[in-house]
Amino acid sequence: MQAEKKVAITVFSFPPDKGNVGTAAYLNVFSSIFAVLQELKRDGYNVENLPETSDALIEDVIHDKEAQFSSPNLNVAYKMGVREYQSLTPYATALEENWGKPPGNLNSDGENLLVYGKQYGNVFIGVQPTFGYEGDPMRLLFSKSASPHHGFAAYYSFVEKIFQADAVLHFGTHGSLEFMPGKQVGMSDACFPDSLIGNIPNVYYYAANNPSEATIAKRRSYANTISYLTPPAENAGLYKGLKQLSELISSYQSLKDTGRGSQIVSSIISTAKQCNLDKDVDLPEEGMEISAKERDLVVGKVYSKIMEIESRLLPCGLHVIGEPPTAMEAVATLVNIAALDRPEEGISSLPSILAETAGRDIEDIYRSSDKGILKDVELLRQITDTSRGAIYAFVERTTNSKGQVVDVADKLTSILGFGINEPWVQYLSNTKFYRADREKLRTLFVFLAECLKLIVADNEIGSLKQALEGKYVEPGPGGDPIRNPKVLPTGKNIHALDPQSIPTTAAMQSAKIVVERLIERQKIDNGGKYPETVALVLWGTDNIKTYGESLAQVLWMVGVLPVADAFGRVNRVEIVPLEELGRPRIDVVVNCSGVFRDLFINQMNLLDRAVKMVAELDEPVEQNFIRKHALEQAETLGIGEVICF
Repeated sequence: MQAEKKVAITVFSFPPDKGNVGTAAYLNVFSSIFAVLQELKRDGYNVENLPETSDALIEDVIHDKEAQFSSPNLNVAYKMGVREYQSLTPYATALEENWGKPPGNLNSDGENLLVYGKQYGNVFIGVQPTFGYEGDPMRLLFSKSASPHHGFAAYYSFVEKIFQADAVLHFGTHGSLEFMPGKQVGMSDACFPDSLIGNIPNVYYYAANNPSEATIAKRRSYANTISYLTPPAENAGLYKGLKQLSELISSYQSLKDTGRGSQIVSSIISTAKQCNLDKDVDLPEEGMEISAKERDLVVGKVYSKIMEIESRLLPCGLHVIGEPPTAMEAVATLVNIAALDRPEEGISSLPSILAETAGRDIEDIYRSSDKGILKDVELLRQITDTSRGAIYAFVERTTNSKGQVVDVADKLTSILGFGINEPWVQYLSNTKFYRADREKLRTLFVFLAECLKLIVADNEIGSLKQALEGKYVEPGPGGDPIRNPKVLPTGKNIHALDPQSIPTTAAMQSAKIVVERLIERQKIDNGGKYPETVALVLWGTDNIKTYGESLAQVLWMVGVLPVADAFGRVNRVEIVPLEELGRPRIDVVVNCSGVFRDLFINQMNLLDRAVKMVAELDEPVEQNFIRKHALEQAETLGIGEVICF
């Protein structure tokens, strides 16, 4: 039965029209295809003459790892004559308004339409044609007369009617089929995504952290979107001059009281300027005499800045479908998960637990570090390094000789519940945080143990096989696995969220911390004055990932709280009194993406209502910048004070 099934694997150029053929977001495409085909072959699918390696597979399909669409090196799988194309593509005449008579000059040799790819038994690996609007790709979305070109239509006609695929597998985030002109939802035969996909079941590997565009693929091309794991985010680290700066700061901390402090600070200032840090940090002139206290402050500010640079998160490599993470990759993910407080689940973050051991609040340490207080910058560094070390000790107990995390359930059972023998306790016993609260630590690491099970629970290929057999694929939320580990394990049929349910309580709590840190930093940079206006961009994808955290930031800036009804729908806001807010209400310039505007229409109304309510409050204008600016605009326009209902 499986040997008779035909599968058409479609690869893209990501970002559209910019990158190399056979790429996708966060995914090693050809290594993943090779792994999938090996598994399908073991299950009885007809995959004849499959190359021995993924590199050989690349060579077979595109002949060149750096191949662009303009390259003559792409393998031609089929040449479709104009008459054949017109007979197989009933909507071909509708494309002539934009592209003229076929074959045109895209995916064409002047006489025939060319389908690029390679066939292996009953599996075809094809290259999806370009948009056709390389100079103006947005024209496809906004022009009423835009359409796919003849080469694009010929590709899908080949897949459905000549190769006769039982299913098409779009491989990775993302292609352009679902973005072709037509209605946003409820496709008809006049919509090009519907015409192109025809009657072929559409299975789509999609990055787990991008549910908003996965939703577009569902709505407009009927896709079963199977999530794949995004690479873990790791700290960027330091290099060259920044690394030298870090070493100089270490020298200063150990030698500042020996008489060499002034000389080392001069070197720090000089090196910081060479690294262009003087654009971010106020530095004294080189050779200028400064006191010991001022030296500490300068070093603290530079130290804080390079820690910020070092801790920026970058994705580690590319994911391969069905390949479990290494121990180090699991550590990177768990460190980020452990850095967040989860009060709704009674879980304290690891940095906050360690800070309590030092008799401090982690938020105070963050604020002091931002101000450049040297001792707190160093304390934050110690907390960060200790957090990573404790989690590494925990993960190390679940790895095999190759450094891969395996047999998680069995090994975690032997780890948890043995008091002083628990690996994080053993690690902390050799640090200044050895008195950390054992109960809070255990609660956190039990949660991290569950997260680790989910991270390595691989069902990406299993779900694909279920989809190809016409079976049910378990649905699950998409989004950021750091904030919401329920996104894991991958291999789920991605869905987004109820747009009326955001921002959630957890998103609001996170937003408060971010907003207060931002305002405090802006106040420092503005000579002690609060910023009157802050500009924010609301993206659809980000708000789905974080359950409305960016939206919550806007609401907290202006000093209101969202209120949910009995069904969890957020449909009104309430004013936070100035006494409770503890600062002025900040005006916000909001720029919304099109996806946010379309998906979150109720939240757009919520923002409008919040701003109007705050503008009408009887408060001093120096404590309510929204009202201040509204009154100034009213005076400028000569319309007086407007009462909003």
